[in-house]
Amino acid sequence: MHDINIVPYVDVMLVLLVIFMVTAPLVTPAIIDLPTVDKASQPRVVPIEIFVKADQGLRIRQRDARGQIVDERDVTKSELANVIKKARSKGGDLPVLIGGDKSARYESVLAVMDELRRQGVQKVGLQVKTTQ
Repeated sequence: MHDINIVPYVDVMLVLLVIFMVTAPLVTPAIIDLPTVDKASQPRVVPIEIFVKADQGLRIRQRDARGQIVDERDVTKSELANVIKKARSKGGDLPVLIGGDKSARYESVLAVMDELRRQGVQKVGLQVKTTQ
């Protein structure tokens, strides 16, 4: 009779099981430690805030020196460059805050940051909501 002897296969499987049980605790998983925003500082008054909406549209909010909203409107990506050029023409270093909707694509936020860099804006911050 031709029988399959499974004892060697069971022995091999038990040896592999022991090897994996011994080596598993030694392998460190890839953990990404993201920063928390529980203790974010209050931002200073920023003249321009750009919000990236979930539909990838842009909303620009401009403030005066006291923090009062002067202008708030929706713009396209092509109009963004003109708004930044106009604000930079007033002189001084132009700080900008970028806020992204929770469901906005990361690529959209990066596209806004890239456009700001092309326009020569040096001070760019990201707006966050603190958990309280």
